[in-house]
Amino acid sequence: MNVSTKANPHTAAAQLRKVSPLRPTLAIVLGSGFHHVLTELQVTKKISYAEIPGFPKPTVSGHAGELYFGQLGKTPVLVLSGRAHFYEGHLMERVTFAVRALAAFGIRDLLLTNAAGGINKNFRAGDFMVLTDHINFMGANPLRGFVDSGLNRFVDLTDVYDAGLRALLVKCGKNLKLKLRAGVYLAVSGPSYETPAEIRAFARLGADAVGMSTVPEVIAARQCGLKVAAISCITNLAAGISRQKLSHPEVLETAERVKQSGARLIEQFAGLYGQI
Repeated sequence: MNVSTKANPHTAAAQLRKVSPLRPTLAIVLGSGFHHVLTELQVTKKISYAEIPGFPKPTVSGHAGELYFGQLGKTPVLVLSGRAHFYEGHLMERVTFAVRALAAFGIRDLLLTNAAGGINKNFRAGDFMVLTDHINFMGANPLRGFVDSGLNRFVDLTDVYDAGLRALLVKCGKNLKLKLRAGVYLAVSGPSYETPAEIRAFARLGADAVGMSTVPEVIAARQCGLKVAAISCITNLAAGISRQKLSHPEVLETAERVKQSGARLIEQFAGLYGQI
């Protein structure tokens, strides 16, 4: 699926400015396991992705495809409920379009969330992991072929996940007495789950969790100058770690079980962010 020639992040940002006078600097992308956050959000305006030029409509269960303006923990935020995935057939340009639109809108800090499979044998289904780094095994880079005279093509990813935002998440976990894991997220293209042999290889590479999203958005966000933090909900143990067969319903079932903890974590993060 190609992005329409009319799809421009600045056009999308202009549309968002018409929706609400609210001008947040923090945006949150809700992946599987985190949509309960919306129950804590004081919504001022809501718009479907279909109404925003260039935004792709998600086709995965649990991804609503709606953008919210509101207050979370008394902090103004933009909340994206759902994302486009590479495995849905989208080009990387399409997958990262929303992030580029957020940057054009004026967002400075981005919190991404996702569901992931646990590779680290100390992890359990229902844990939350703060990303410290990532490994891109998707077979593509969102900056490939990307040309923008105002942006650097060769982006430094040495400190891709902002230390200050990560520290804020750790503080939230302590305040809530919620044990947060920390680790490296490995991104694959999907949509099939990994084989036990692949998981063993990923573990040797230093991966703690595996998923099918987030990394393209992170790379694009860093190119746009945004500070980034990310959290995974460990919804299942990866292939070969446990004897249980992997399935998307299992992912959604675990996400449902820990939804309140995830919502409290994100709400408190937004609240503390507003005090910076």
